[in-house]
Amino acid sequence: MARRQSPSPSGDAPQDFVENIVDIDVTSEMEGSFLEYAYSVIYSRALPDARDGLKPVQRRILYMMSEMGLRPDRGHVKSARVVGEVMGKLHPHGDTAIYDAMVRMAQDFSLRLPLIDGHGNFGSLDDGPAAPRYTEARLAAAALTLTDHLDEDVVDFVPNYDNQLTQPDVLPAAFPNLLVNGATGIAVGMATNMAPHNLVEVISAARHLIAHPDATLDDLMRFVPGPDLPTGGRIVGLDGIRDAYATGRGSFKTRAKVEIEQLSARRTGLVVTELPYMVGPEKVIEKIKDAVNSKKLTGISDIVDLTDRQHGLRLVIELKNGFNPNAVLQQLYRYSPMEDSFGINNVTLVDGQPQTLGLVKLLSVYVEHRIDVVRRRTAFRLGKKKDRLHLVEGLLIAIVDIDEVIQIIRSSDEVAAARVRLMSIYDLSEIQANYILELRLRQLTKYSRIELEKEQEELRREIAELEAILGSEERLRGLVSSELGEIAEKYGTPRRTVLLESEAVSPTVAAALAAAPNGKGKAAPLALEISDDPCWAILTASGQIARTSNQEPLAESGPRAKHDVFRSVVKTSARGEIAAVTSQGRMLRLQVMDMPVLPPMSGLPNLAGGVPAKDFVTLLKNETLVAFAPLDEILAIGTTQGVVKRVQPDYPLNREDWEVIALKDKDQVVGVAPAGSEETDLVFLTREAQLLRFTAANVRAQGRTAGGMVGIKLGAGDQVLFFGAVTAADDAAVVVTIAGTNGALPGTAPGAAKVTAFAEYPAKGRATAGVRAHRFLKGEDMLLLAWAGHGPAKASSLGGVARSLPQEHGRRDGSGIPLSQAVDAVGPAMAWGDPS
Repeated sequence: MARRQSPSPSGDAPQDFVENIVDIDVTSEMEGSFLEYAYSVIYSRALPDARDGLKPVQRRILYMMSEMGLRPDRGHVKSARVVGEVMGKLHPHGDTAIYDAMVRMAQDFSLRLPLIDGHGNFGSLDDGPAAPRYTEARLAAAALTLTDHLDEDVVDFVPNYDNQLTQPDVLPAAFPNLLVNGATGIAVGMATNMAPHNLVEVISAARHLIAHPDATLDDLMRFVPGPDLPTGGRIVGLDGIRDAYATGRGSFKTRAKVEIEQLSARRTGLVVTELPYMVGPEKVIEKIKDAVNSKKLTGISDIVDLTDRQHGLRLVIELKNGFNPNAVLQQLYRYSPMEDSFGINNVTLVDGQPQTLGLVKLLSVYVEHRIDVVRRRTAFRLGKKKDRLHLVEGLLIAIVDIDEVIQIIRSSDEVAAARVRLMSIYDLSEIQANYILELRLRQLTKYSRIELEKEQEELRREIAELEAILGSEERLRGLVSSELGEIAEKYGTPRRTVLLESEAVSPTVAAALAAAPNGKGKAAPLALEISDDPCWAILTASGQIARTSNQEPLAESGPRAKHDVFRSVVKTSARGEIAAVTSQGRMLRLQVMDMPVLPPMSGLPNLAGGVPAKDFVTLLKNETLVAFAPLDEILAIGTTQGVVKRVQPDYPLNREDWEVIALKDKDQVVGVAPAGSEETDLVFLTREAQLLRFTAANVRAQGRTAGGMVGIKLGAGDQVLFFGAVTAADDAAVVVTIAGTNGALPGTAPGAAKVTAFAEYPAKGRATAGVRAHRFLKGEDMLLLAWAGHGPAKASSLGGVARSLPQEHGRRDGSGIPLSQAVDAVGPAMAWGDPS
């Protein structure tokens, strides 16, 4: 490298000019300069310190905010002011880098335990923050534990960039910030990417390591099973996490938290409430739309972002009918950021050198740092206490002979002479003598000696305690452990991220995967569209509509709403059609695919999972659904006024609803049953306890617009309570009646229940009054409930269903037994149905 002096104006070199040209190898110069630059980036910018988990810029921000007094109990100040103070005094770089670091420490979706309390727009996962002139900030409460006791010589201070001020080389860090909040950074030739963890879990592991310095990785992983991400979500597969804890490098998959919900009576959706770490909803929506447009994703009809501050993240993905929600979810994990990978690379600075550390080493470095901080703090406090004790002891000596002390001071020509005389007469040190000379007269009251003696006793006790801590490594480590426990209790929060050893699937999905191997050691993907599998369409007594996922025999009991049982059950298939008959004589065409699926629970359908009929179909005023029915069979219909009709299945193909019986004024459909066989018995039961049984052959099949014919002859004021069909050869068929008092509130009047074999009732001709089915006791004047068929069940007030009905007894026209004996103690039967 040549160094030349500027030539003189005349062009001649000065007489003392000596040319000195030094040849330097460019390769060596580039290597040296690059290494110097690389080290500067590694040490001064990009990588966190293993002790406090902070990069230099983060440390300088927190320290300067502490020096500015921006505590949680004081008001916020402009972020621009903080940035200016940090840049002007400590950080010789641009304001953008300082503000970016400050913003990240305030974001609760970036850090598990935010260190700055931000006021204003500090950004989101999809948008950046407002400018520093628009936002305000102060230290969060947790940040105070990182900067506490800096004035007690707990860490070394180093000069700032211009050697005019000093700054801490590292913060005291009362909790393992590096593991709790994680870190990201790109240096020259290396990078770091550390996942956040749960504060309580990390501190528990640190305390275990303090008590057991030789603890193994397995011991610590009992306390820290895996990362705890600020945004929650699910971590699938823990092998990569163990690798990262063992070697400092590893990876794991994070998934969104998704629930399959019934958005409306006909529409199912996937509701996302938690996303993978650092993935925003707008990015997810964009990727899903791109995948749908490119035909990679199918089965999605719409996606709506319902996120707000009150309820948090809520991303609703609406599905098309006929698509398997679990299969669509698998596609979303594959083609959208709803599943993401996080690579752990624990590169951090240890004694100024970058190292890749596992969990044991990371906690060990922190624990050693914290023990050193507490030791230095204890030694500092011990020195302060000893200095104060020295002054108190000197003052006590002076107060005993205060008149003489005053006389010595007054008779001295100058302060130095007084100091010397006090030191020689009372054997005081120079410090004690100076302190006595600086005393104020108000300190010489008669109470001063008592107060000083108390202070002397307290100081001696505190000094003994501090010396005991410094003299015992066990007590020192115990103090560090107890302080960590206090931090965990004060700032700890429950775990947000769910850890899964493997992908969690529902029983239905697991069965499908197990039944469809692809021959490569992995389960084949789920079928995207729902197949046309056999199933049951169910209408319950409370008006719930649903279908099952298969056509397994329906169980007699299972989870259900209170007092709810099967009212109408039809065999069909997932992509089939059925009919629903209403109380006003209308028939509605229903797509089975649109019905919500009842997930099997130990083989039992959960009736509480259906949707109300009024939300699924459009009903008229005071109209209800009476029953489901197949569209290809002859049906028998009975009304409250005793009309019966067998209707031919010649329904219109281009309509969704039509009239299936022409009703008279104030008449309503009370029952519907398949009656294709003319050997089937049709049964009417009235409120006056009249039962009429006749064969379907007595009722000719009619068109859908006909009004039917007389089925049972009713007495004055009587009306039909039940209509149904019973197979004549069914020996297990029974008739169930429950009698009560007209107008009485349920449960306020005694009643009677009766079960009789159906075969005991003789068949009669159509349009007759039938026979007596129940003899009323005193206080009874009508039937409350009536039912005829195979195997009825009762529903209790707790939602259970059982067959513990009263045994058949007496004659068919006899009275019943008390209702309290007919049902269990949890409540009376309120609805009847055939679960078979």
